[in-house]
Amino acid sequence: MEPAVSLRPLVLSDVATYALWGLDRRFCEHAGWTVDLPLPDHEAHWHELVTRPPSDLLRLAAVAGEEVVGYVDLHGEEPRRRELGYVVGPSARWGQGLGSTVARLGLVHGFDALDLREIWAEAVDANRPSIRILTALGMTETGRGHDELFLGVPSFYRQFAIARTSWELASGRPL
Repeated sequence: MEPAVSLRPLVLSDVATYALWGLDRRFCEHAGWTVDLPLPDHEAHWHELVTRPPSDLLRLAAVAGEEVVGYVDLHGEEPRRRELGYVVGPSARWGQGLGSTVARLGLVHGFDALDLREIWAEAVDANRPSIRILTALGMTETGRGHDELFLGVPSFYRQFAIARTSWELASGRPL
């Protein structure tokens, strides 16, 4: 059964939760966060994101009930196209289907609430769970991005995209 997860705007009370994830070394290494950054630095970063988000970033908290379990990013300045990003944290929550759920909710929000025509994403090839999530969502591989180390292993970004019409067909929604 899929976890009951929803998206909502970030609020100041989320800062502590996200900042604590910065103490989870495994999470930081997988998510590309700075490892061993002091907690006050994480808190300051998240406080800034909540109170003064960049104009080209929509970040939404993923919550199960009242508990923050991740976030979704819809990033970019193009009016009808954005980049999807998502994380689930801390690492103890991985392997429970939350990544797929959170990423899917990001697509739903992008197409339904933002009226986007296309959403793209990229994932490091060595991060097999992320690649599986993007392909399971119906995203099509569109190219190769820059080289990247992932957990010390040389790899590269794989780029994906899905158009609104393809999403609606895959979701069984009327066009």
